[in-house]
Amino acid sequence: MSAELFAPRRAKHRRTWTLAAIPLVLVFIVLGQIIGVIPGAMLGLVSDDMSGGWEETAYILFAAFAAGALLLFLWVWLFERRGLGTLGLNGHFLWPFLRGYGLGLAFLCAVVGIIFLIGGYELEAPGTLNAAVLAPLGILLLGFIVQGSTEEIFFRGWLMQLVTSRHGILLGALVNSVLFGLVHALNIPFGPALALGLVNIVLVGLFLSLYAAKEGTLWGVCAWHAAWNWLLGTGFGLPVSGMELGVPALVADLADPGVLPWWVTGGEFGPEASVVCTGVLALGTLVLVLRGKVRDFGMADVAPGSSA
Repeated sequence: MSAELFAPRRAKHRRTWTLAAIPLVLVFIVLGQIIGVIPGAMLGLVSDDMSGGWEETAYILFAAFAAGALLLFLWVWLFERRGLGTLGLNGHFLWPFLRGYGLGLAFLCAVVGIIFLIGGYELEAPGTLNAAVLAPLGILLLGFIVQGSTEEIFFRGWLMQLVTSRHGILLGALVNSVLFGLVHALNIPFGPALALGLVNIVLVGLFLSLYAAKEGTLWGVCAWHAAWNWLLGTGFGLPVSGMELGVPALVADLADPGVLPWWVTGGEFGPEASVVCTGVLALGTLVLVLRGKVRDFGMADVAPGSSA
């Protein structure tokens, strides 16, 4: 059953063809990276081997992802003749954002905590909180809000609602989640850890798709995504989808002692490639499915006279 997820469709609105929207997501992401990285490279803010530490990471989080979001906004405004409310950036944002941020922190703590309790991680050093690390942590927090929100706008805000408006929520959720997983496929060399990590990222996409559709807004999933990435990278010193941030751990500096198999700890990809993560995300997705009925997901009215 097709439906509009976040706002009614008006007669003046255009919809990008589904088969065009899928490659366009990748085009906007890549162009955003290029537009953001080139000035940084010219100014010495971005290195060839991406070894510039947290400052380089922060620059990319802000510049590259904001550039990609701007490209998508221009497409929606100029070609589709729609506002940002149709992407889920609608209504009151503060409470949905705060609730989503808290849930993102809770989910990540559950995954890392379970792995730690069963012996997958060991404590290398206590967390660090002093004046020297406050600025990096705060800047990265804002950077991950930009990065996480941009990815949610691309996949759950734009692609999912386009596919759902023609083919229904099930296909909309599946298409955007699979593509969301594939864009992380080059984070580390291909191997078992990457394969399980990509499966879990697809599962993240499915969970967040149902979350956004049920709330009828994107603010909560933007915050969930940002909180997960920020706490994973800065709270425990663990890889974020295979990438290290290089900042002191805020909560506890954890490491894999190599006692348990990689599929418990996630190996070089980090806890996102752990079966513990699979279980937590699957449980969260199941709760959303059980708490909501099919008709609860994406039922904004279609404006009279608008074309399919």
